[in-house]
Amino acid sequence: MLLHPLMISCRSLPSRLAGKANMIEIADILRHHGRAYLNKFKERIPKNHLKAIRDILNCRTPVLGGHLYRCEKCNKEHYSYYSCKNRNCPKCQREENQAWLAKQLELMIPVTYFMVTFTLPEELRPIARGNQRLVYDTFFRTSAAALQKLSLDPRFIGGKIGMIGILQTWTRELFYHPHIHYIVPGGGLSEDGKQWLPARDNFLVPVKALSVIFRAKFRDALQKADPKLFEQIPKDSWNKDWVAHCEPVGNGEKAVEYLSEYLHRVAISNHRIVEHQDDLVTFRFKDPDTQKQCYRTLGAEEFIRRFLQHVLPHRFVKVRYYGFLSPGNRFLLQKIRTLLGVKTQKSEDTQPNTEKANVHCTVSPVPSIPCPGCGNPMKWIRRISRQSRHPP
Repeated sequence: MLLHPLMISCRSLPSRLAGKANMIEIADILRHHGRAYLNKFKERIPKNHLKAIRDILNCRTPVLGGHLYRCEKCNKEHYSYYSCKNRNCPKCQREENQAWLAKQLELMIPVTYFMVTFTLPEELRPIARGNQRLVYDTFFRTSAAALQKLSLDPRFIGGKIGMIGILQTWTRELFYHPHIHYIVPGGGLSEDGKQWLPARDNFLVPVKALSVIFRAKFRDALQKADPKLFEQIPKDSWNKDWVAHCEPVGNGEKAVEYLSEYLHRVAISNHRIVEHQDDLVTFRFKDPDTQKQCYRTLGAEEFIRRFLQHVLPHRFVKVRYYGFLSPGNRFLLQKIRTLLGVKTQKSEDTQPNTEKANVHCTVSPVPSIPCPGCGNPMKWIRRISRQSRHPP
């Protein structure tokens, strides 16, 4: 593959970066190059991209307000500013990540789990980028339906399955590569609800048949939803093989942990950025084939473009639950746990919609923090009001 003049790839850390401390944030890059990016693309930039830029720039700054503390031991003052809570900000939402993971581990059952991955074909990606909400919704709906349909076949499971799906749109080099990971317990509930039907011999469903069903369902759903958009897709796309992958992942804990990393993760974290010099940004990534550390240098404009293409539509739900793992069907999960002889935990919540509320209720309105200088607990002095925010 030919590289853009401002897209340099190397296997080892450039010598000029050896021993350099990593203090670079995406906010720094946006602060230096965001205005030029906005001026160049102007009206073409979606509102959700503008909001992401603004929130990342304002995160943990005086703009959002915060608290003033003073250390009574060394008399130093410390300003603690609020986070933006934008899901595209690399500094936010780690706490919610851990709460989600703990809840899913609580709800697991003692069976073999499978990771099923669907990938949107390359020919459809330009259409997806310009019509994200429609295409992503269709992607979720049809891939889940294909998996559910095949699982009902008595040659495979013969019952109703449950699954959790998470949409991911990026590769490690920030390329646009939409795919959905599903974590699926290996088995299903019989039609009469009286039997657990386990997957056999570490096998869930045949991926070739799965990809064919998925392709047909996606084609029909998109054509019905937007005939004009459908006509823009190359016709030979519907004759090519689509990618679906399925593999057993043991008791599922590692797979759930893996998915939890993507729940609130953004396309690139701050710690992966190793240099920002002039108009160039260098970041590190793992080669998916060799697992070796590699480095990529991009022009700042290209880096921002790649980052922003992974900003999801406003309030788009990137984690979805199906079958007996959907919130409205938790009574089926309880029935399955009974069939498998799993002891019910008193802490288990059959109405998971309260999960987020419970998490927020545990957060202190004025957090206590140690002094950055001496480590002594600091005294809260006053609240700092937020400033008026302007578009970036």
